Amino acid sequence: MDNNYYRSAAEAVLFAVAEPVTAEKIADALGIDTGAVLNLLAEISQDLDSKESGLCLLRFEDRYQLSTRPKYADFVIRAMDNRRNAPLSQAALEVLSIVAYNQPVSRSFIDEIRGVDSSSSLGTLISKNLVEEAGRLDLPGRPVSFVTTDNFLRCFGLTSLDDLPPLHGEESLVPSEEEEYEEISFE
Repeated sequence: MDNNYYRSAAEAVLFAVAEPVTAEKIADALGIDTGAVLNLLAEISQDLDSKESGLCLLRFEDRYQLSTRPKYADFVIRAMDNRRNAPLSQAALEVLSIVAYNQPVSRSFIDEIRGVDSSSSLGTLISKNLVEEAGRLDLPGRPVSFVTTDNFLRCFGLTSLDDLPPLHGEESLVPSEEEEYEEISFE
């Protein structure tokens, strides 16, 4: 079988699965080695980009997903008549930030940082598939842990959590030589 056959088969798998999938899983489905699948995925991505297709191949660390290009989002939303896509509240954004930067975290950790009950916001984030349960932490009481999802990465245009912007002041944790003896202000 030729390269075009496997490439088309890889596209079909990506389309049908409709969520991020590893190259290994695609290789198992196609019965070929992972290196060949990685080459096919690179070809698919280049082809979609060169044709300026409405689709693109997203990469999330070691997983891949076919998606519509962000510049066509308005058309897709209109076609799907997605009126339920309400923006996140300030509280939900706070909870999402805490989870993203500290994951895995328990609900009590989130509540402690925010100083209020966060169960409603956490439920909203879970229902929007931005946060998910990730087992139990090895702490007293074995609380449920929460992490961000691949959908979170896609919605915020990230390929991995390493792409998150640094926290306020994180860049200046180690003072430069000029700053070393300056007075530090906490305004």
